[in-house]
Amino acid sequence: MSNTPSPTPLAPRRTVVAIAAILALGALAAVLILRSGTPGGSGAEAAHGHGHSEAAGHADGEHHGAAASAHAHDEAHADGEHHEGGGAPAARKSEAGHDEDEGLIAMDAQRMETAGIRLAEAGPATVRSVLQLPGEIRFNEDRTAHVVPRVAGVAESVAANLGQNVKKGQLLAVLSSAAVSEQRSELLAAQKRLSLARTTYAREKQLWEEKVSAEQDYLQARQALGEAEIAVSNAQQKLAATGASAGGAGGLNRFELRAPFDGVVVEKHLAVGEAVQDTTQVFTISDLRSVWAEMRVAAPDLPAVRVGEKATVRATAFDSSATGEVAYVGALIGQDTRTAPARITLPNPDGVWRPGLFVNVELTASSRQAALAVATSAIQRMEGQQAVVFVPVQGGFRARPVRVGRSDAKATEVLEGLQPGQPYVAEGSFVLKAELGKASAEHTH
Repeated sequence: MSNTPSPTPLAPRRTVVAIAAILALGALAAVLILRSGTPGGSGAEAAHGHGHSEAAGHADGEHHGAAASAHAHDEAHADGEHHEGGGAPAARKSEAGHDEDEGLIAMDAQRMETAGIRLAEAGPATVRSVLQLPGEIRFNEDRTAHVVPRVAGVAESVAANLGQNVKKGQLLAVLSSAAVSEQRSELLAAQKRLSLARTTYAREKQLWEEKVSAEQDYLQARQALGEAEIAVSNAQQKLAATGASAGGAGGLNRFELRAPFDGVVVEKHLAVGEAVQDTTQVFTISDLRSVWAEMRVAAPDLPAVRVGEKATVRATAFDSSATGEVAYVGALIGQDTRTAPARITLPNPDGVWRPGLFVNVELTASSRQAALAVATSAIQRMEGQQAVVFVPVQGGFRARPVRVGRSDAKATEVLEGLQPGQPYVAEGSFVLKAELGKASAEHTH
């Protein structure tokens, strides 16, 4: 019998190596599944199949390389998990800080003063419903005269020019008129007859009192005197009706055309040597210290337009406004326009409101007490036409969405989004809107 030891069977060793490889690959597949965050059903099966394949390969004696490879994979994944686990809190912290700062408009007291930002508190206010109507400035027809000569004649001289300011009684033009000459001649003749009638009456009265002449002669003289007085008065009234003076200085046919009141020559249709009729409009003079703002009012808006109602007139061509009163509202509605005319008398001492200028007329249609309101200048519209109000917070301001109701030029009703007494930006909110838009653009890029 020989003492040589029998060789160790290799089958158990190969089984141990295959099991170790399968366990290592299973751990590797589990790590991959955890990193990807996906369900591990199909991945596990793939890893298990791959493990069987490698186990078969290692069964040929390469178990040391498989074990080393599995150990390297385990160390690499362990290291990867360590770094990933360390970086996740930092990422979450960064995202939280970004959410906290997003929408905040940082601004200190100095920048607020420079930007003209003023705070106020939300509270009750009266909100007026304003009716806006288009209109046009026109001459005040009560202070506008269309000057006509009232006698036919020929222009000898024209003293007034277009656009000239004239005073009441100032000479505008001189006409040569045959009609005026005849009337003055008639007046002179009547005055002569009156003088003779007075002399005759005085003589006949004295003779009758002295019992020299009959009473009949005295009565006839008195009647003639009365008729002469009537003839003189009639001639004077004719001259006055034409605007001519009784005196014939410069000629019996001289007719002077004078300004009826203080105003501006806005139209002129007369030149030297031009023949005119008694109905020819030669000048238009208007007192522009008072003008009319005329508008057309639709039937549904007529109840809000009343005589004596205060109205604000705003120019469309430049920044100017004035306050006046409704002086007239038409009693009839036009068949074609289905509107009624109305006008407002405006004082115009500086001549700002020129006839022909288009304007917008604002009238208060109704008033309502709002439980919570802010200044209209505080409301800003963001993208999507969302109404916001800027409120102060720690470190600056934030835009707060609100739901608004009625509004006028001064106050806007707030239905949702603010509480009574809430401070808000009443003036300068457009600056904050611009800053918020700039920050959003930088964040997008």
